[in-house]
Amino acid sequence: MLSTRGKLSACSIAIALILLQFSLLSNGASSTNEGDRTAWFREAKFGMFIHWGIYSVLGRGEWVMYHERIAVEEYEKLVRRFNPINYNPYEWVALAKEAGMKYIIITSKHHDGFCMFSSVFTNYDCMSTPARRDFIRELVEACHKAGMRIGFYYSLLDWHHPHYAPRPKWVIDPPWHTRNFNYYLEYMFAQIRELCTRYGKIDCIWFDGGWHHSADEWRSEELIKMIRKLQPRALVNNRARLPGDFDTPEQRVPPAPPRRVGGKWRLWETCMTINRSWGYNARDQNYKSVRQLIQTLVDIVSKGGNFLLNVGPKPDGTIQREFVVRLRQMGAWLRKNGEAIYGAQPSPFRKTPFGRCTMKGNKLYLHVFDWITEPLVLSGLKNRVVRAYLLRDGTPVPVRQEGDEVTIEPIAIVPDPYDTIIVLELIGEPQVETAIQQASDGSITLHARDAEVHGTNARYEFGDGKDNIGYWTNPEDYVTWEFIVREPATFSVEITYACDKGVGGSEYLVKVGKQTLSGVVKDTGSWTKFVTEKLGTLMLDKGRYTLTVRPIRMPHFAVMNLKQVILKPKP
Repeated sequence: MLSTRGKLSACSIAIALILLQFSLLSNGASSTNEGDRTAWFREAKFGMFIHWGIYSVLGRGEWVMYHERIAVEEYEKLVRRFNPINYNPYEWVALAKEAGMKYIIITSKHHDGFCMFSSVFTNYDCMSTPARRDFIRELVEACHKAGMRIGFYYSLLDWHHPHYAPRPKWVIDPPWHTRNFNYYLEYMFAQIRELCTRYGKIDCIWFDGGWHHSADEWRSEELIKMIRKLQPRALVNNRARLPGDFDTPEQRVPPAPPRRVGGKWRLWETCMTINRSWGYNARDQNYKSVRQLIQTLVDIVSKGGNFLLNVGPKPDGTIQREFVVRLRQMGAWLRKNGEAIYGAQPSPFRKTPFGRCTMKGNKLYLHVFDWITEPLVLSGLKNRVVRAYLLRDGTPVPVRQEGDEVTIEPIAIVPDPYDTIIVLELIGEPQVETAIQQASDGSITLHARDAEVHGTNARYEFGDGKDNIGYWTNPEDYVTWEFIVREPATFSVEITYACDKGVGGSEYLVKVGKQTLSGVVKDTGSWTKFVTEKLGTLMLDKGRYTLTVRPIRMPHFAVMNLKQVILKPKP
């Protein structure tokens, strides 16, 4: 069996060297402003994710060891079969640049525990393959020479390490073996030190697989503190069970930008596959179209996020043609339209039925997915429009403006097959009315995704049956919405929420101006089983209002998952 402590002769020397590097870097590390650290990430918008490991030999995805219950000793045989003779990291970096990508994240260790870097703490690494090459070092060098930013994915979960717990059910330990999770943590910390000290400047540590343990059990605060000392400017994602620098929705795009305290945009990055597999899967032919990939990129940027698009190289080190073709076509589109993507800010509009919107400086970029045959109307823009034109070639587009309503007339063109971009040049930076408006039936719907979240823990969450304010574990946290009443009325107030069994009983207030309603959260059976309750009525005249939902008592560990509040005019 390949040992996780295999290079014993070098261990003491290596540990001493690493500790020395740790000390030098710690003493030399200066405090780094968060905005400075994250500036490149906000600008980049588009990156390449690489899932590559010995699992590619089987060609059935990166979870093949788990799904097929392959014994550790049997799986280890893949190490001798992994010989990527065609691996050329400079070609990978060139492809990423051609695709318009600004950074690369590669798997240094996935859940199978195999290390794609040379580690002194295990023989289960790249140096035990026939290639005897440090695949990570070679890619880092190629990135540094090309000016490409580079980060390391590292799985906290490890199916191979004898002291990781819990072990997969099919892994049978010898009867004399006693697991000690602290031994695994020592191993994990040592390897993160290696990654942070042996490869020069790195830009990100991208954790994964932390679901078995809490932040305290992972010693996550200590881990991130160590990374901050060793690589002061590196970003850390949110998968070590702490918020980190950015969120990482997987295979999906949030319906609205995640927010944090004070209304600032929280950094986030959607990671997604081109087909349905992360690691190389010879049978997966479910490829997304170029149109779908470009519109996904635009959707993400319009909500303030980054797009980390995955490739799973083959065992010989090449990237399959289907991926290459799509990436090159995305790059060709970005070379013409990148102004509306790189460094762009999220849309100031709540809804853009024509497609999406991004903005930068004094310009709005209207991403029209299907070219208009009727006038395109934008409401709520307070700036005066100086001119309108197509981004691709500067062709003028007819536009008229009445008050805060802008109307763009259709023109006869051959539209871009993916996204035709109209630029609105304004006087000053865009200012848009963002308060929620009354619907045509007089109702006002306050969605969780539109809420302003105040406090330390509560935040918007989505996916897996959720579209709500969750993690409401601090009774001091509260949420607000700003809305406008055009037609005065007496409104019936309805609240939709979910609460797990045994967690109900929290009391809360709904306040608008001097009017207050109260409610008590009931158990609904789960955090995703939502119910709607009527709270009472509010009398509102024409004007601008703020509605607040605030807990006043939380007898258990959470308040509720709040989906929406609806104000319905009474007949």
